[in-house]
Amino acid sequence: MDSNHPHGNQPVLHAGAPLADARLVAILVHGRGASAEDIIGLAGEFSARDIAYLAPQASGGAWYPYSFLAPLEQNEPFLPSALRRLDELVGDVERQGVPPGRVAVMGFSQGACLSLEFAARHARRYAAVVAFSGGLIGPPGTARDYAGAFDGTPVFIGCSDVDAHIPLDRVQESAEVFRRMGAAVDERIYPRMGHTIVRDELLAVDALLQQR
Repeated sequence: MDSNHPHGNQPVLHAGAPLADARLVAILVHGRGASAEDIIGLAGEFSARDIAYLAPQASGGAWYPYSFLAPLEQNEPFLPSALRRLDELVGDVERQGVPPGRVAVMGFSQGACLSLEFAARHARRYAAVVAFSGGLIGPPGTARDYAGAFDGTPVFIGCSDVDAHIPLDRVQESAEVFRRMGAAVDERIYPRMGHTIVRDELLAVDALLQQR
């Protein structure tokens, strides 16, 4: 394992349409303690059959060791490696003929946080950005002076109002950052939902993926 890029040589699972035939490519990012095998099961929840799903595996089952609210330096080198891994995947599919405008980045929990942070740091037009129970990474007061713009990219952020891992104010802050950067944000806060994914979220994202 490369100590500077611990996630670099981990496997990537593929489900759905062949990449060469896909209308969209969805990169699915798993949460802490989960796996690529877990998150790629989401592919079965969406009705479109012309999407290629790619699920990268985190080294050791976690993209970074501490809370997403911890000082950024505490999560090195794992967080920079995780962000680099997503950038590599987007670059790989682009070289195979799928531009970022046909790529959706989606995650749950730690994977949702990583998906949002990656998109914010690489702002451009995507097919979609989806965060099931997540927020932008960094301690309170982190500057959100990201460069670039989303040019109307649809962004879905769903979370409980009492999530034990994701403070509500961070969800709201994240949604506002994406709005400011030109995304079309669908922010849904679910009373007493807990740390999970509910049917309403899946239906919303299914409709979004069918429309792109």
